[in-house]
Amino acid sequence: MENEQVVTSDAMNSIAMEIIMLAGDARLCASKALKAVAGGNFDDIDRSLEDAKKKLAAAHGLQTAIVQSEGEGKKHEHTFLFIHAQDTLTAVLSEMNMIKQLKPVLRRYEDRIAALERRLGNG
Repeated sequence: MENEQVVTSDAMNSIAMEIIMLAGDARLCASKALKAVAGGNFDDIDRSLEDAKKKLAAAHGLQTAIVQSEGEGKKHEHTFLFIHAQDTLTAVLSEMNMIKQLKPVLRRYEDRIAALERRLGNG
């Protein structure tokens, strides 16, 4: 193949760093959401999760573009940094999933406590 396009390791590392930075920013937003879960602040949970979701979507878009271009026949010089970026993205996506699942649990406990307080005349 004479005209074979190859994405160099430098280009892959540049994309990897973007993914890592976006995933890291998303992790910070997810941490804020987790702190909001601990404090029972549902508005802050939603806001932080939405911010994290946007950053993860951008990071996932970069990764997906690489996967799709490879599927179209473009060659990539994969690097350990890109593997690390994929690992980081996957870990943050898992963390986000867990935090999202905590929100309804917290809401249920809040509702139960409020009902008990009303029954006891404290609310």
